[in-house]
Amino acid sequence: MSAAAKKVEKSADAYRSIGEAADELGLQPHVLRYWEGKFTRHLKPLKRPDGRRMFRPEDMEALRAIQLLVHERGMTLKGAQQLINEQGIARVLAGQATLSAGSQDVPQRSPARELQESIRTAFASGEKAVSEDSDSRERLESMLADLVDIKARLDKARIAKAA
Repeated sequence: MSAAAKKVEKSADAYRSIGEAADELGLQPHVLRYWEGKFTRHLKPLKRPDGRRMFRPEDMEALRAIQLLVHERGMTLKGAQQLINEQGIARVLAGQATLSAGSQDVPQRSPARELQESIRTAFASGEKAVSEDSDSRERLESMLADLVDIKARLDKARIAKAA
């Protein structure tokens, strides 16, 4: 396929292959296949006789909603699934979906993200105070290195689990 052919944009009503859908969302195709297995109620791409998936416009909306909840809001797949089931894809995409007070297993912010932000804030706001106390700075840098290591191990485990 030539570069000019790749630049042609499809209409919103067009079906998309898994590669086109992944490119449009900025994700890898294996992520879409994994989500398809987890969100069977909302993701039902058509399968051609040769086995290739073709994502309908409704599937693309569902993928955008899942991406918003999981990647931008930091929710778990289980939490995103529960929120979409309760309130619908349209409300999620419109930004109107809210977490119910009773659902404790659907955190809006993950503890790891909160810890990362608190460390980032400590480095940013206390730059002068930390530079005066090198012991505190070393402890923070050690914690940050530990967090980066934990994140790398979690990412590796997620990739292995998805494969």
